[in-house]
This record gives sequence, C-alpha cells and structure tokens, in this order.
Amino acid sequence: MYLDYFGLSEKPFTITPNPRFIYLSKAHREVFAHLSFGIEDRCGFIAITGEVGTGKTTVLRTLLNRLDNNNFRLAFIFNPCHSAVELLKCINREFGIECAAETVVEQVNVLNEFLLWQHEKGRTVVLVIDESQNLDPSVLEQIRLLSNLETETDKLIQIVLVGQPELKDMLHRPDLRQLNQRISVRFHLETMDIADTLAYIRHRLTVAGGAEETFSPAAVKRIYDSTGGLPRLINVLCGRCLLVAFAQDARVVTPKLVRLAQRELGYEQKNFFRRIVGR
Repeated sequence: MYLDYFGLSEKPFTITPNPRFIYLSKAHREVFAHLSFGIEDRCGFIAITGEVGTGKTTVLRTLLNRLDNNNFRLAFIFNPCHSAVELLKCINREFGIECAAETVVEQVNVLNEFLLWQHEKGRTVVLVIDESQNLDPSVLEQIRLLSNLETETDKLIQIVLVGQPELKDMLHRPDLRQLNQRISVRFHLETMDIADTLAYIRHRLTVAGGAEETFSPAAVKRIYDSTGGLPRLINVLCGRCLLVAFAQDARVVTPKLVRLAQRELGYEQKNFFRRIVGR
C-alpha cells in the first residue's frame, strides 16, 4: 500500500527474521564474535540468551549461513521436542541420519557414528537449539551427555543453546550444574541504544530502497523511548508509522505520526517495552 509512495521495493520492517536486513548493533557484533569464536575454537557448549525480539535467531541464521558447508555440518532445532528421545530424533533427522529406533541409547549410537565420520572428514558439527528455555531439565541433562561424544583431543559436536532470559535461571539449577559448568562461551544479548536504533531504522529503509530521512530524528527518539531499542517492537511500530504517514499524505514520519501509530497499536505509554517485559 505505501511501498510506491515511499519508493520502497519491499516492506522494510517485517518481523520475520531475514539475514538480508540484518543490522549488527554493538551488542549484535559482540554476540556474533562470541559465536564465531566458540564454534571455530570447538569450545563445546555455547549459551546465548536475550529478551524476546532482540534478534537472536537472525544473528544465528546469518552466522550459520556464512559457515562453509565443506567444513561444517549444521542442525537447527527451532521448536524443541518434549522428551529426550524425541529431541534426539529431531537432531538426527536434521543431520540427515536415518534411525527408526525408539530408545535414547540407539539414537545416540547412530549420532555418534555420524559424528566420528564427520570428524574423519575434518568437518565441525554444530547443533543449535532455539527456545531452549522450554526444554525440561531432564532433556537438558541429556543434551549435556552429548558432549561426552568426543575423541582424545576434540569435542565431536558444538552445541549452541539459545533462549530467553529464563534459560539463564534454568542453568543455575542445582541439578543442571554439570551442564552449566561445561558452558565455556556465554553471552546475553541486550537491546539497542538510541544511536543503534537510528542506524537500524535507516539501514532497513536503505536495504528496501527507501530514503534514510523518512523518519525524523525526533520521531526516532520517540520510537526508542517506546520500544526500549527492541528490534521486533521497532519493526512493528515503524511499519505502522509508514502506514499512518501514507494515510496522512506525509513524506516524513514525525513524533505526531508516531503517537498516532502508537494509538492504533494500542500502546500510548511512553515506554511500552518496559511494560511488556517487566523492567
């Protein structure tokens, strides 16, 4: 509706993770560096946490897309299954391993054979489990046991646990202390500051073929105050701002138009972000 009006080739503020639109803020560059180091140095366990919508999945997808398929084998589990055997089935399926067994032991055995085969070929095997905070502690303990699959010199599988802040609390449970002790790289992804928020908005507009100045600095300040620098909320609010500006026949989004967009979305409070995440 508003694409032609603003000279856009596509919607710049969709909430679907899209590596083409990724903007690496200071926090995103840090998590990117931690992930790269952990995987390439074969650290074993990596834990990445962050509030909903901070861009964890987008950063992960971007990193994994940059890994050479000749040197890495990847498995990405988006919605962890409920039991240990179900999760192992998902992992093996993602790696292209055929195994109809219904027991944990048999599933682990075929996975171990696959890992040894990949190790012989000089490949690093990476398993990413998103939304890890939803896993039962007993399943997390089973994941820890996968780290026992190793040679005399190397871990056979690099495991990246990704989750919301609740994952940090889970890892400090007494019954998960062995897993917690094995995590050698961990990072908590914070929201963006106002400078990165401005750069983020301008970056997405540019990628979509629009003008950087579509949002006035004062409008960006209001957007930052409302969203707390959370990328997903920024996308939702900015998308509505463009629609409101189009309806008002305005070429530049102003604080007044941001207020109208907030009202349409049902959050007029200055800092909607703090209200929804309890900060």
